[in-house]
Amino acid sequence: MQLHWHTEPLLLISLLLTGWLYALGTGPLRTRIAKRNIPYPFGRAVSFYSGLALAYLAVGSPLDQLGEQFLFSAHMVQHMLLIYFTPTLFFFGTPPWLVDWLLQPLPIRRTMRFLTHPAFGGFTFTFVYTVWHMPVAYEIALHDKRLHILEHWTMFSLGTLMLWPFLTNSSLVPKRSYPVRLVTIFLLMVGQLPVFAFLTFSGDAIYPTYAWAPRIINLDPLNDQIIGGIIMKVVNMGFSLTILGTCFYLWAKSEATDDVEASIPPGKAALTR
Repeated sequence: MQLHWHTEPLLLISLLLTGWLYALGTGPLRTRIAKRNIPYPFGRAVSFYSGLALAYLAVGSPLDQLGEQFLFSAHMVQHMLLIYFTPTLFFFGTPPWLVDWLLQPLPIRRTMRFLTHPAFGGFTFTFVYTVWHMPVAYEIALHDKRLHILEHWTMFSLGTLMLWPFLTNSSLVPKRSYPVRLVTIFLLMVGQLPVFAFLTFSGDAIYPTYAWAPRIINLDPLNDQIIGGIIMKVVNMGFSLTILGTCFYLWAKSEATDDVEASIPPGKAALTR
């Protein structure tokens, strides 16, 4: 077996163009976009470019070949990188003023409000994710390069819409309220349980590609599938519990701040401003 890195023009151009546009927006055009003098967002730039690098590692490194031809667990690692880790780095890496500038046109803003609504984004992601892991759809995607690209693109794009209510920096299409975020993340955890159970407790290797693939490591197809299901659930639970804990903390902190402000007499409150 000879592993290789992908150098397809479409992949490289997409990543390089995204990085170049980000460099323009945060570099020579940032004063015009932000409408004020601000320093270069170095920390955010590191996060954004790390997201680009991680996206390439997910779909352009030998991990893609391992997941496409040999190991289901490798393919699941790809999916987790595209759904959770890459979008998170992009969220942290994009300055609020840049996000809001992109969302200024009213049609775009209205569209994003609809697409990122937890009821739409969460349900659509869960439904499409489940469909892609059905044996027929999964096998077709493995053997059709165009569908495989579409699969990975939907993982990333729908994962971004799903995470938007929790991680966005935008003030035009902002995070949802704390109660909505808590209910949504709980439902998202529940929504992935059927796929996890299907992969982990089926008792058989359900994808023929991996069942008949050469064994490149000492791992049989069924245990490879079980490990893939565990990877999926561990990452999902890790992100979900982190978001839950953060929401609870910020909600309690905001309530405490409101209580302190409410307890200050109006005259003294004016003096503290």
